[in-house]
Amino acid sequence: MVKKLFIPVFALALFSCNQRKEAEANTSLSYFDVKGYFGKEISRLQRLNPDVDKTVSINGIAEHKKAKITDWTKELAIFVNADINKTSWKGSFKTKEQDGVDIYTSDNKKIPIKKISITWKGQKAGKIEIIIDNKNILYQSQDTLIYCPDSLYEIKKQQKIKLLKEKKYSVIGKLK
Repeated sequence: MVKKLFIPVFALALFSCNQRKEAEANTSLSYFDVKGYFGKEISRLQRLNPDVDKTVSINGIAEHKKAKITDWTKELAIFVNADINKTSWKGSFKTKEQDGVDIYTSDNKKIPIKKISITWKGQKAGKIEIIIDNKNILYQSQDTLIYCPDSLYEIKKQQKIKLLKEKKYSVIGKLK
């Protein structure tokens, strides 16, 4: 009896594995591949190991230093996390191309990424700008992320928590 059940169960398990691979293979990206792009940039920057003039500012008080970034994955994580190709977000972004700039926008309240614009220089991205807006009853923040390959990355954040004073943060890294 056990032998008779073993063969159909084994066949069913094998069949379900093949279905999953086909499902994964058939998924294609609906929008610009932010996660993939920054994954390649992180690898490239890790390899190049450029000097960075970095300025960090909190509520207008700035600190400037020259640095070697040892972990580009951590440094650019906020950019990687701005991936708009999540399965549940499919169809939630409007796409527009205007004067060499691809613009992706969403007005869905459940999606924090509101706008991504990619300015092209030929076949390469010359500038990527991302607007992220988070709101709930207690908290609201707006992030503006700018990335220009081989020159700079900028992260600006405005944060307001109920009953607390608004905070403004910025990180500007100029690549040398």
